[in-house]
Amino acid sequence: MTRAFLNRIGTAVPEHDIHAEFVDFARTALPDARSRALFERMTALSGIEHRYSFLEPGPKPRDVYLDKSRIYQRGAFPTTRSRMQLFEEFALVLAARAVEQLGIVGDLASITHLVVASCTGFSAPGLDLQLAGRLGLSASVERTIIGFMGCFAAVNALKLARHIVRSEPDARVLVVNVELSTLHLQEEWELETMLMFLLFADGCTACLVSADADGLEIDNFRAGVIPRSESLITWHIGDSGFRMRLSGQVPGRIRRWLGEHGHAMLGLSEPEAVTLWAVHAGGRSVLDAVQQGLGLPPDALRFSRDVLRDVGNVSSATLVFVLDRIMRGREGGRDGVAMAFGPGLSVETFRFRRVGRT
Repeated sequence: MTRAFLNRIGTAVPEHDIHAEFVDFARTALPDARSRALFERMTALSGIEHRYSFLEPGPKPRDVYLDKSRIYQRGAFPTTRSRMQLFEEFALVLAARAVEQLGIVGDLASITHLVVASCTGFSAPGLDLQLAGRLGLSASVERTIIGFMGCFAAVNALKLARHIVRSEPDARVLVVNVELSTLHLQEEWELETMLMFLLFADGCTACLVSADADGLEIDNFRAGVIPRSESLITWHIGDSGFRMRLSGQVPGRIRRWLGEHGHAMLGLSEPEAVTLWAVHAGGRSVLDAVQQGLGLPPDALRFSRDVLRDVGNVSSATLVFVLDRIMRGREGGRDGVAMAFGPGLSVETFRFRRVGRT
């Protein structure tokens, strides 16, 4: 049986680090002293130091325009149409940068399949066709879009790539996860909304998956849904962008469910044999919930916490940022588990193992 390997990873973020700017803005946007105090406390506990956006922050004071391009104007936030036009323009640029970081520019002619995942933008002809044209891929490349699945879409994209390689051993699959989360800021100056947007950022990852035994072998994909949790993460298209709800109950539900079902779902008869953990960095409280639910040692999620600190929550691309740290780090053993969460409340996982030169 043909095995599938994640051979290479490339990552890219926009040039504007907006985390400190957003924190400064939220201090003035929140309506009362109590909300501002709670926001300050949660910011200090967030574990985030940097987040990036394709939007450049505007000059102070930001009481009228939030960004230099005047896209976000108080009282006149952009329509969904306007936001999607921006996605078409900037997602392609970011995706091309991530692919460039793969270091396979001279070998792009060998790409047989292209899988693109995103939940922050749509168009047709879509980013898959745009990117294929930008990269000069063959017109015969098989293209697939994975849309609107949320933060666990990276697992589904890699799962599809694995299926392709197992059925077509000569396949070379390019997998791209691109998210422009800052496109969907809503004009709701309340604590819950500000805390949600404190997490999210823009970024892109690119992966090469093939039957070449180098990098990370990926297999044993498993999925689950936490019962009675469908209302905890929602993501709907509105007239002014995509409107997300992220309930504060999510970490607690994840912790309890993993405590009861996690080891069985992952097939971990000997949990201590797993030394590499790639968990979607959805937020500090989510990582704490995974660590507590599975009974992991204090440093087990260090790669995920480092990604959260350095780029924030980049939705579906986040897990691949974590895998990139693991591939480049070279320490921590050979066997690993990847895990991500999203609407449902869905839990998506797979196993991986270092092979070859990695």
